[in-house]
Amino acid sequence: LPLPLPLPAPALAANALPPRAYVCDGDPLIAELARGPMDDPAIPDPSAAPVPVGGWVVLRWRELSLQLPRTNNAGEASFSDGKWWWSLEDPARPRFRLRQALGDPREFACLEAPTPQATGAMKEPRRES
Repeated sequence: LPLPLPLPAPALAANALPPRAYVCDGDPLIAELARGPMDDPAIPDPSAAPVPVGGWVVLRWRELSLQLPRTNNAGEASFSDGKWWWSLEDPARPRFRLRQALGDPREFACLEAPTPQATGAMKEPRRES
């Protein structure tokens, strides 16, 4: 069988939105939204969400890398593979859940991480004269 060819970098870059940093359950999480066909400018977005909605999201958290497709749920953008669920109802406090075999889904508390500029972490190093 022929191996699938990876997409050229420009095609990926054209669909990718800037990554957003969060802290979920005390650990850093990076969310990368990718635009899908529903994000074509010719198709109006009925949700008028403050965050552009994508065809999928890649979440990098702990030792996981999850690619979750956009759901068909009404309302704000949400993404799920049937086991993991990520919702942008409030982009500063997204909802992140894990469906468990028994019992209620496990919720992970998430907050948008402060930007390095806000915390002063990216200050220019002092130069000695």
